[in-house]
Amino acid sequence: MSTAEETEGEGQAEDTPWAEVTPEAARRLLVAAVEAFAERGYHATTTRDIAGRAGMSPAALYIHYKTKEELLHRISRIGHDRALSLLDSAAEGDGTASERLALAVRSFVRWHADRHATARVVQYELDALGDEHRTEIIELRRKSDAVVRRIIQEGVDAGEFDVPDVPGTALAVLSLCIDVSRWFNAQGSRTPDEVGALYVDLVLRMVGAPKTSGAAGA
Repeated sequence: MSTAEETEGEGQAEDTPWAEVTPEAARRLLVAAVEAFAERGYHATTTRDIAGRAGMSPAALYIHYKTKEELLHRISRIGHDRALSLLDSAAEGDGTASERLALAVRSFVRWHADRHATARVVQYELDALGDEHRTEIIELRRKSDAVVRRIIQEGVDAGEFDVPDVPGTALAVLSLCIDVSRWFNAQGSRTPDEVGALYVDLVLRMVGAPKTSGAAGA
C-alpha cells in the first residue's frame, strides 16, 4: 500500500481520523500533507509540494491553513486524540488488567501499523511544532502514558503483574508500540493484526502476566 493509498483509505475508513476536517478542500490538503511529510519529512516539504499533491494552487492552501506548521499541528492533534481514545477505551473496558492491557496494546499497535505513514508523522515530527503546539501535544502524550501506567498499576495491585518499575514499564510499552510505525511495511510478511497479537504476547510477558489469563486471545 502506498502512502497516498493509506492516507486516502483513512478518509474512507469507519474510524477515520480525518472525518472532522472540513471543508473537503481542507481535508485534501491535510491528506496531501501527511503523504508529503511521511515521504520527505516536515522540513524538506514545502507548501507548494503539499498544494501540488492536493491538485490545488499554493495560494489555496493559505485559505485553510495559515502556515505549514499549522497543518502539522492539526495532523498531530487528530492523531494523538485518536491514540488516546483507543487507550482510554481499553482501560475503561471490562475484564482483568491483563485483558485490558492486551486490548490497549492490540488496538494501539494495529493503529500504528494500519496508519503507519500518518503515525510516523504524528509520533516523529514533534520537534517541528512551535512551542505552544508542542506543549499541547506533549500533554496528550502524558495522558496516554498515564492510561497505560494506570492499567499496569492495577495489575500490580491485583497480583496479576510483577512490575517493580511501573512508570518505566509504561514508557517501554508505549515506545515499543509506537515504533511499529517506523518499520511496518504493508507489503511485508505480517499483517497489522498479526503484529498486534505478537506485541500483546511480548507486553504480557514483560509485565509477568500469568499465561492462563487468556488475555492474549482477548
